[in-house]
Amino acid sequence: MKGLKLIERALRLEEVERSPWVPFVGVHGGKLMDVDAEAYLKDSKIIVDGISKAIELYKPDGIPVAFDLQIEAEILGCKLAWSKENPPAVISHPLANGVELKSLSLPTENDGRFPTVLEATKILRQKYPDIALYGLITGPFTLALHLLGTDIFMKLFEDPEYVGELMDFCADFGVKFSEMLIDAGCDVIAVVDPMTSQIDPMSFETFVSPYAKKIFDFVRLKRKYSSFFVCGHAQQNIEVMCDCKPDNISIDENIPLDFVKDIALQKGISFGGNLKLTSVLLLGNELDSKKEAVNCLDLGGKKGFILAPGCDLPMDTPVENLQAVTELVYDEYAQQVTREMEHTSSLQPLSLDGHFEDGKVIIDIITLDSASCAPCQYMVEAVQQASSDFGKKVIVNEHKIKDVDGIRMMMALGVQNVPTTCINGKVEFISQIPPKSEIIAAIEKAQS
Repeated sequence: MKGLKLIERALRLEEVERSPWVPFVGVHGGKLMDVDAEAYLKDSKIIVDGISKAIELYKPDGIPVAFDLQIEAEILGCKLAWSKENPPAVISHPLANGVELKSLSLPTENDGRFPTVLEATKILRQKYPDIALYGLITGPFTLALHLLGTDIFMKLFEDPEYVGELMDFCADFGVKFSEMLIDAGCDVIAVVDPMTSQIDPMSFETFVSPYAKKIFDFVRLKRKYSSFFVCGHAQQNIEVMCDCKPDNISIDENIPLDFVKDIALQKGISFGGNLKLTSVLLLGNELDSKKEAVNCLDLGGKKGFILAPGCDLPMDTPVENLQAVTELVYDEYAQQVTREMEHTSSLQPLSLDGHFEDGKVIIDIITLDSASCAPCQYMVEAVQQASSDFGKKVIVNEHKIKDVDGIRMMMALGVQNVPTTCINGKVEFISQIPPKSEIIAAIEKAQS
């Protein structure tokens, strides 16, 4: 069965002969073309070439056109810091710097980098009619945070009416971009809203659900499919995400796949993701990748499950690791052989001898990479700002699990989720961006 039809059946919760495979190729497509992330994300031809190469190598059933959660923010006046290996990062927040919400306007097809993405979509649609094209938009809460900064967490309580107005604008912006992507040829609109992992279910229902539903309802009216992406320790919000009525929930390795499966199927919604991005696909080998893939396939089953990594692939993800996953997807005999193979991780925790210093507070932040992960970025910024008043008495370290030593530090500190902040070796904030006052209080407690 062709990939698009297979994915449509999975999204409709029909039994399938094999689980669909959707590698989330973002700037990894630039690696395949031997160009950096900035050059890749600014050129429709290179995007087409990178995605085409990924399709040739990985034989996906579906694939995103562009994985960049800063496209809308850039159009709305956020300044970006470009990277050679990651999508850009937002470094300014217009609404926190005096810009009035009422001055912002909805987009046209000619704004910012929309023409680049839409042109790539049209070409890929013609070239690959039987592959599901995913059009990614920034979720309304994450876009609102880009515009307002971390002040949004205080305004949830201090000025909920303003937050509601902002969220309504961001949802309308998402509807407009979704319409452009659908008209250009996308089959699935993926609403990627990683910052929703930072709020509780009650806040989610108040400040996210009505606005996400607006986007999903629009996509349904256009007779296309939708997916709700979240990353981080968002386990508490899976049920309310499902209640927004997307066709699919997509999660990362922070959330157990069987947990999501049970809730999603009870709610009549498909689910996917969960291949480990860094410890396996980026830093592991082919056997690691095969074992991970077969475990996900066994857990996910053949009803409603779409195999995918938890987020966009790191740029330098080895081609052979992704091809190993492809082999497992298409070959049931290879799955059986892999199940029977013994396998243990060679990674050991990093030694903490000499890591802590008398008279100083050591803050260790375990991240995916603050340059490419919005929750990680905002957590690192919050900790750095709160600790700046303490001068040299506080040392802040970021440990990126894109590096082997980052994973080993994660193991040494007993951290299970990213981003997580530890103070003097003790886990303090798990996948949560706390107010400045809470960070300062935790530092002062560690000093006493």
